[in-house]
Amino acid sequence: MNRLVAVERALRSAAPHRVVDTLRKVLCSQYEAEAVEFLMADYGLTVLQPVADSPHAGRPMPVHGSPAGRAFGAQEPFVEERGDGRVRVFLPVTVRGDRLGVLCVTLTASAHADAQLGDLVEAARALGHEIVVADRDTDLYMRSRRKDRLTLAAEMQWQLLPARSCSAPEYALGAQLQPAYAIHGDNFDWSVSADRLMLYLTNGMGEGIEASLLTSLGINALRNARRAGLPLADQAALADQAVYGHYHGRAHLSVLMLELELSTGRMQVVDAGSPRMLSVRDRAVTAVSLEQQLPLGMFEETDYVSQEFQLRPGDRLMFVSDGVYAVAAPGGEHYGERALTRAIASAGLLPAAEVPAAVLRELNGHRGSAEPDDDALVVCLDWFGKQPA
Repeated sequence: MNRLVAVERALRSAAPHRVVDTLRKVLCSQYEAEAVEFLMADYGLTVLQPVADSPHAGRPMPVHGSPAGRAFGAQEPFVEERGDGRVRVFLPVTVRGDRLGVLCVTLTASAHADAQLGDLVEAARALGHEIVVADRDTDLYMRSRRKDRLTLAAEMQWQLLPARSCSAPEYALGAQLQPAYAIHGDNFDWSVSADRLMLYLTNGMGEGIEASLLTSLGINALRNARRAGLPLADQAALADQAVYGHYHGRAHLSVLMLELELSTGRMQVVDAGSPRMLSVRDRAVTAVSLEQQLPLGMFEETDYVSQEFQLRPGDRLMFVSDGVYAVAAPGGEHYGERALTRAIASAGLLPAAEVPAAVLRELNGHRGSAEPDDDALVVCLDWFGKQPA
């Protein structure tokens, strides 16, 4: 039987909490691997942590400045010569653009020469798909993503999220939240179909659990309306009624909603609150002027209208919350549009999945600390245009 087929069959039959152990056994038997480790990116995208039954059982590797981090960032296999006749192969584990982590396989030099790198790449890809499925039935991979304890509010917010990145031939998306382990009301959501991409950025007022509960209500109301097939403006109106019906104007939810026609670049936008949109075209960063409408839930039966924009192939859109553009430095000056423009421009050559973290690192330098007082959300969307069939 083909060795790669043996790997895939073993993974499909593995118990949810035994997927990594099963892969380790089959790679050792089929490819003479001496050690196999799966490192998952933590919520803050700062370290890659080993998946183990006991939390923090292994030694994490930094995302920046380590061999595993190099494979994770470049999304390419990296081979490290150890000098003792062995090599370590680091393979990115990614599912439809969502970067889960890195598979590390240690082999003798002779076994590596015989292993066929392409087989190991496919094994890493198969691992990613099985982890996504197994994640529904065990806490093992959720625990492995965290280097610190999540607050309850943050736990609720991360459970709402679709992923941190997503890609297809027509587009690439990346998003990141800070503080990753203590977020309150900021959130993002997306959904893609054969011809459309829907993107939502939300900011629930308040702090802690109250902000998370408000955001959860708003996100699920928007999903309910979207899955009923309603147009973008009607989705906003239905979610507005849901929030107002529960809070009666005592709380509201800011939201920026976008619908992109993937084949043409035509885009509908509803701006109902504080998240902002910037456009990067031919390396020029421009703030997009939107018609501001009332946040969801402020008044009963608010009507919403959408604006239309046209993207060109190669355009990049950036979305940021007020926790980014309104952040104050120790001296009191706000981050502002000029500094944000510089940060976005400096990340111009990075793929969409890496841009949000790069912008947030610049923001941390301005703030003077890594822990923000308010949620900070950055989302990057690249549109490449319709691809040949």
